[in-house]
Amino acid sequence: MAGKGSPARLVIALSIAAVLAVFLLYTSIAGGGTPSISPSELQGRTDEVALAGLVVGPVTGDAHDGGLRFRLKDIEGDDPTTIPVLYTGSVPDLFRADRHIVVDGTLVDGTFVAAPGTMITKCPSKYSELEPEA
Repeated sequence: MAGKGSPARLVIALSIAAVLAVFLLYTSIAGGGTPSISPSELQGRTDEVALAGLVVGPVTGDAHDGGLRFRLKDIEGDDPTTIPVLYTGSVPDLFRADRHIVVDGTLVDGTFVAAPGTMITKCPSKYSELEPEA
């Protein structure tokens, strides 16, 4: 006859599972991460942020030797603000002008200095909203 498991083990296992679930829920809601902003919102910020924008050419330099230089502007809206970016590290294959990207870093003397290896490109959607016919 097989012995019954201790109810204390079950209570402990369920308690641990509940604590982990609460922790995961808290971290997903609270974020606790880097705030994501657009180039027009960057002026005056001195903290580390995730800058999301549209790459404006030309793209110059070498990401592994002195840094890659380009400008970012807001993805949406008519704000003409562009921010110069200096990026070092690995560059995603899809990176180029007119691509949406996100980089983490800080604003230093008017240039956004991106943390090495933080660049993420957003894939262009093959689906786009149809223009209404007039």
